[in-house]
Amino acid sequence: MPTVSINRELLFQALGREYTDEEFDELCFEFGLELDEITSEKEIIVREQGSDKADGASDVVLYKIDVPANRYDLLCLEGLVRGLQVFKERCEAPRYRKVTPASGEHLKLVITAETAKVRPHAVAAVLRNITFTKERLDSFIDLQEKLHQNICRKRSLVAIGIHDLDTICGPFTYTALPPAEIKFQPLNQIKEYTAAELMQLYKTDGHLRHYLYILENEPLYPVIYDSNGVVLSMPPIINGNHTKTSLKTRNIFIECTATDLTKAKIVLDILVTMFSEYCQESFTVEAAEVMYPNEKTYIYPELTYRKEILTADYINKKVGISETPESLAKLLTRMYLKSQVVGDGSEIEVEIPPNRADIIHPCDIVEDAAIAYGYNNIQMTIPKTYTIANQFSLSKLTELLRQDLAAAGFTEALTFALCSKEDIADRLGKDISATKAVHIANPKTAEFQVARTTLLPGLLKTIAANRKMPLPLKLFEISDIVLKDPNTDVGARNHRHVCAIYYNKNPGFEVIHGMLDRVMQLLDVKPGRDHGYYIQAAEDVSFFPGRCAEIFAKGQSIGRLGVLHPDVITKFELTMPCSALEITVEPFL
Repeated sequence: MPTVSINRELLFQALGREYTDEEFDELCFEFGLELDEITSEKEIIVREQGSDKADGASDVVLYKIDVPANRYDLLCLEGLVRGLQVFKERCEAPRYRKVTPASGEHLKLVITAETAKVRPHAVAAVLRNITFTKERLDSFIDLQEKLHQNICRKRSLVAIGIHDLDTICGPFTYTALPPAEIKFQPLNQIKEYTAAELMQLYKTDGHLRHYLYILENEPLYPVIYDSNGVVLSMPPIINGNHTKTSLKTRNIFIECTATDLTKAKIVLDILVTMFSEYCQESFTVEAAEVMYPNEKTYIYPELTYRKEILTADYINKKVGISETPESLAKLLTRMYLKSQVVGDGSEIEVEIPPNRADIIHPCDIVEDAAIAYGYNNIQMTIPKTYTIANQFSLSKLTELLRQDLAAAGFTEALTFALCSKEDIADRLGKDISATKAVHIANPKTAEFQVARTTLLPGLLKTIAANRKMPLPLKLFEISDIVLKDPNTDVGARNHRHVCAIYYNKNPGFEVIHGMLDRVMQLLDVKPGRDHGYYIQAAEDVSFFPGRCAEIFAKGQSIGRLGVLHPDVITKFELTMPCSALEITVEPFL
């Protein structure tokens, strides 16, 4: 779930009243959200980087609120406040309107045929006579970034550009050119660069380097020009400095280029519905015209209101309540879904506004009715059918091991089950074809391309992210890995592994060996070749030569332990020696 950091003072000011922390926590729960943490910028920096880095940081109280991943309308202060005010019935949901420019002619964005193989779609809109304060502009930019990380899938599906319209002149052209032919001054830079030079420049940029892969192998790069040849942006990498927005900006041109047109329309609708509030004529958006290479034209944003009809019985049955249609309509209206009773009095007509892209199916409306009614108010009933549950033996063993490994002084980590090909192959000195890895057919990001075949990379990345913590670092994880298995119906099989790592100024092989002995003691397996466990020298490219051993138990190889190879340590951006142990626990069931 995305987490939104909200300035408490600004939040209470917008809500028109103050809450205690407990009261606001309760309000969030009633609205289907969770107040995750009460902190400050200074507190966060002290926790993550140390007190010496926190000088000058703000002490302003921040609420960190967990928001459902599909509630894009709650990712900023404006949307959250509006949603809470409607929920508490302090105001009605606004009506969003798109308007035609005073001249009667829409601002035009022309898409050329060259974009077809790179990012073929674009949508656009204008916010006229908008008034920004520093807080509003920061919120606008923050929402843009949150959408990029969420529905835009790190800009791979949609890239957003916001521009000061008064610095440029339409119509605009969205085309694709060879990198050497694109030259402009990028945002916050002092000189011009070609697109090829920019790709080199941003390889060391902590923020933008994560998006370079989207374009780096393409012969043509997308670019947007105005009628005077001024570059607005080179999506999805960077905007031009010429159109940079500021507190003096009064008219904003928003463009979204995309590989997924549906998501582009959603993103544009969210942006304009959240910030049209600050236009001179609130909640109005000036439409723009987009022309495709086939000369078909479309007007954006769509700002479509659609209607669904549900019966009261359907909602009551799904939620487990007995409310009248009038009461249910009132509950849904509080959730930003304007509703009324229609037909013979048993049906409810629900109007879904353009900012509620999460409402796809009637069950989504039922969920909102349940939230408005209050989960704690739903009467508990005994199910009509019952089963007797039992914990899986593997899960029980895992829980027992987890407690004892933590008692041994190791800290448990929980890492992602998906990782990049590089993590399980190149960084460990192995060939990806020899790993039996299950590949994701259409990965959304380079960081999640395969299912992990070992727990080791996840723990090494965890240590890399916590290098500044006091030494030694002792981590363990008990989780599943996934390997191809043609004998199963799905072609793959999960295996429960235990992995432990010791990171310090010395390798600490004896610590990891001691951890192995402790695990075997807990499993009641004694040392010995016949009926116990033993280790035997082995070679593995991930481990230092002569410092690796294979572990045998129950008549089979169950894993390895040893000192990691310096190349592996370096590739995970670590600087000190590291010992590791990884075994499977399933033979001990």
